[in-house]
Amino acid sequence: MNNVYGIIRSDNGPALTSKDDAGRSGPFLCGKQTTFEGGFREPAIAWWPTKIPSGTITRQISTHMDLFRTIATIAEISIPDDRQYDSNDLTKIMFNNSLATIPNASIFYYRGDTLMAIRHGPYKVHYWTFSTPPEELNVGIDFCPGQNVLNLTTPQLTDHNSSPLLFHLYRDPGERFRINPTNDEYRKTMKIMNKIRDEHQQQLIVGEPQLNYCDRAAMSWHPPGCEEINMCLS
Repeated sequence: MNNVYGIIRSDNGPALTSKDDAGRSGPFLCGKQTTFEGGFREPAIAWWPTKIPSGTITRQISTHMDLFRTIATIAEISIPDDRQYDSNDLTKIMFNNSLATIPNASIFYYRGDTLMAIRHGPYKVHYWTFSTPPEELNVGIDFCPGQNVLNLTTPQLTDHNSSPLLFHLYRDPGERFRINPTNDEYRKTMKIMNKIRDEHQQQLIVGEPQLNYCDRAAMSWHPPGCEEINMCLS
């Protein structure tokens, strides 16, 4: 067992629509079904007694996709170099230096085919927002129970591309206080974030969805009202 690598992760934040059976999102905003931190962020625990020092803690952001390169490195498997991978190797951080970082690591938050937000370092920017539509609230479903942030937890899909909402998640993990668009921090950071967005979208090769249809029984694929704005996942 001392030479076994194990990792424990979740696929999303708590499903707050399940109320007491859902768990809690702690200081984070909203829960599953949203692109706020409560919907995505969760801890990960890695275990390998002979490789990972006990008590190691890192603040490096990562996604499940990073397991691809990480496990390939651990298993000493070469992967083709003729393509771009949405995956980073985490072994140096886990095995050698918990304070190390992956400088170009970014997380892209999608809802269907729409790029809603980007996380890079401590910053997160929302280009679109959407929380719980009125028709869901009317039947007792709420992805953000008891949480309301003006112009952020919007019940309709809302376009912020003309003035994106920028947050510093180390200072404000709950995404309550947007950085003022008139100050230097906003202007400098948004240049970086917009460049990351543009490069990502230019390099993106869209694959065929595994569920290549709009399923009216599955809200994730067919959210109410998506036909009217031509944004059903297909």
